[in-house]
Amino acid sequence: MKIGVRVHDFGKSDPKTLAKSAKKIGFDGVQLVLNKAIEGETGLPGTITKDKAISIYNAFHEEGIEIFMMGAYFNPVHSNKELVKTNIAKFKEHLKYLNDFHGHYVGSETGSFNDDKWTYHPLNRTEEAFQEVKRIFGELAAYAKDVNANIALEGAYGHCMFEPKALKRLVDEIDNGHVYYTVDIYNYLAFCNSSSYKEIFEECLTLFEGKIVIFHLKDFIIENETIKQCAIGKGIIDYPWLIKRIKETNPNAYLIFEGSKPADMQESFDYVKKLVNEGA
Repeated sequence: MKIGVRVHDFGKSDPKTLAKSAKKIGFDGVQLVLNKAIEGETGLPGTITKDKAISIYNAFHEEGIEIFMMGAYFNPVHSNKELVKTNIAKFKEHLKYLNDFHGHYVGSETGSFNDDKWTYHPLNRTEEAFQEVKRIFGELAAYAKDVNANIALEGAYGHCMFEPKALKRLVDEIDNGHVYYTVDIYNYLAFCNSSSYKEIFEECLTLFEGKIVIFHLKDFIIENETIKQCAIGKGIIDYPWLIKRIKETNPNAYLIFEGSKPADMQESFDYVKKLVNEGA
């Protein structure tokens, strides 16, 4: 089981420096968002070339670091439809060059009618929202098949695919063998359901069986009746249980730290690695 990190959580730098930062902690791979991680990159359509993709891949590969996922997250229901068109083209370009990056998936969440806030809006939980997200990611799934690349989709409490059942329906309706799941249990939580995180996680394992390729690892505490992310192993999530369930059900999935602070990463990595190795 391989463990990775959202590499821009180290800050923005050049590919070699980022690769060395990930390697120093012990990570096997990264989630790479070009415009957030690499100096001078926008990730916008027209800026990625085959040579650039190979060069970035080589910088990580020379340090023994894989590119697990390319992040091209965008809001498909944003009110600025020109921005949506731009981001669809951006996502397609990531898919087109994914194999040159030697990446495994291009990832996104499913957006919100709150535009750039990506938070709860009543329209998110409507059939209108579902159909618009389906239209856009159906087009992207077809393109992924054309270029032999794969998509990883992720739900979240405040987004259009707000619960595992909604995301399951979406993937069922667009899947052509190139659409998979990212599970981030923290994303499905709010204060009102946080005590049920194990049940929600088990629901994901059941509904998404056979198609979970990435687990985002986070932890949280409760502060003033809100959930707040904290260092892995320092919060409410029962990590021995969580890693055990992942090992039992999806041993080949990638585990990716997301939102971790560099100062916490080594201790959190050592903790997760120990749990992964237990019983191995």
